[in-house]
Amino acid sequence: MSTTEDTKSAKAAELGALQAALAAEHAAVYGYGVVGGRIDEARQREARSAYDAHRARRDELARAVRDLGGRPEVSAAAYALPFAVKDSAAALQLAADLEERVAGVYSDLVRASSGDRRRSAAEALREAAVRAVRWRGESVAFPGLAERAAPSATPAAATPSPS
Repeated sequence: MSTTEDTKSAKAAELGALQAALAAEHAAVYGYGVVGGRIDEARQREARSAYDAHRARRDELARAVRDLGGRPEVSAAAYALPFAVKDSAAALQLAADLEERVAGVYSDLVRASSGDRRRSAAEALREAAVRAVRWRGESVAFPGLAERAAPSATPAAATPSPS
């Protein structure tokens, strides 16, 4: 491969990782709407803060996609949830699952990017991992890679998906 082909390939990989992160952020924003409706009042502020953080990251990713010449993924009108969210306990589980999914796509973006974009992706990965720990009450050794470490885990089942 020539240097030009390598550069185009790296740019395409980065754009793909940005689009995946953007799609995950769209799903997280939707999911936090559900979480906010079911979570105990004591954790409402935390849910709102996470919702706002995901909206900001979503907007940042859309700009980054445009900066690379891409057309940002649009949000689905609705997302299928991985399980029924009927109470606060289920809302806590959904919030933790959303954060783990987001951490996973940001780990991909860290691998696919460099410079400031890599730094921003690493920061987003860290933030998602910290929120996941707060929601779940426990941590994993390598945030963003947990679904890859457990062969029986299915990442698609742990996140909202477009319906």
